[in-house]
Amino acid sequence: MNRGRFIALEGIDGSGTTTQTQLLISWLQSRQIKAVGTSEPSGGPVGTLIRGALTGRVRLPDSAGGAPLTQQTIALLFAADRLDHYQAEIDPALKKGLWVVSDRYLDSSLAYQGALIEGDWVAEINRYAPRPDLTIYLDIDPETALERIAASRSGTELFERKDTLTQVRAQYQKLYRTSTAKVVLLDGSASLDSITQEIQKSIEYAFNRD
Repeated sequence: MNRGRFIALEGIDGSGTTTQTQLLISWLQSRQIKAVGTSEPSGGPVGTLIRGALTGRVRLPDSAGGAPLTQQTIALLFAADRLDHYQAEIDPALKKGLWVVSDRYLDSSLAYQGALIEGDWVAEINRYAPRPDLTIYLDIDPETALERIAASRSGTELFERKDTLTQVRAQYQKLYRTSTAKVVLLDGSASLDSITQEIQKSIEYAFNRD
């Protein structure tokens, strides 16, 4: 049995990765490709802890002032969750010949934590995470991203501030200027249909030429 393909969608919060992940899975399935979706943080035990930290529900104990977890701690949690996620969910699916589409993966850590703490250290703690076969990055300005977030749900998470998202976007752009991995850069502010079509073209180009 041929091994499946692993595709990751990346972008700052509000860029549309979740929507496009779902649309991509449906499109692949319509082409008789067995595809499954996943996301990070994962639904595993470490991922659940991360989601609590991002929404402020998981904090340091009262004896330590009840402060949020440090960026270094969050970075370590993401790295641990990623290895669990890959070993428990992604790799088994790929071995069965399934295509896996992940809403965020390795580059989210390199961009988000890398924008706020020492980037080389973040890369080092993630060195065991395998690279996707293809990464699709949806670039969007933070103002538009925050407008989308406000329109779609109430409340914000830890990183959903204009200054933070500006730093993260710059880190993504820096990362992809030097990356040797297969990465497709798309305009995340374009219309939903336009982005969807560009993603489909990118998939056809990347994998029909193998």
